[in-house]
Amino acid sequence: MMDLLADFYPWTRALHIISVIAWMAGMLYLPRLYVYHSDTAAGSEQSETFKIMERRLLRGIINPAMVSSFLFGGLLLATPGIVDWASYWIWTKLAALFLMSGFHGSLSKWRKEFEQDKNTRSSKFYRYTNEIPTILMIVIVIMVVVKPF
Repeated sequence: MMDLLADFYPWTRALHIISVIAWMAGMLYLPRLYVYHSDTAAGSEQSETFKIMERRLLRGIINPAMVSSFLFGGLLLATPGIVDWASYWIWTKLAALFLMSGFHGSLSKWRKEFEQDKNTRSSKFYRYTNEIPTILMIVIVIMVVVKPF
């Protein structure tokens, strides 16, 4: 099994990168939709359109991309010689990934609140939260590429 993982490493890495790009695209766009949605009247035609867009983005792109990111990332972690578990960069990266997953959960919770016309947060709140995945992405990329420690 380990030889198979090593043989397919370039493909696994490519599929992981593709999955992460799709996940991040959605994670960056969905809070922006919430910014605009929070400024619309509940029950309006525009609000109903945002609900459809948010649901399709989360269920059709973000969720599957997260699952495939975890799948291919897990295979990369299991590939012999790829990760030095004594290094701090991998633990920092995994901590940032844990936070990103928590943010994903928050986005899902907020979508359900919008779906039920129960949003209580302002567009300013969503503007600020829109920066969270960007910051986490920067940390993750630096950890994986630069491996500073």
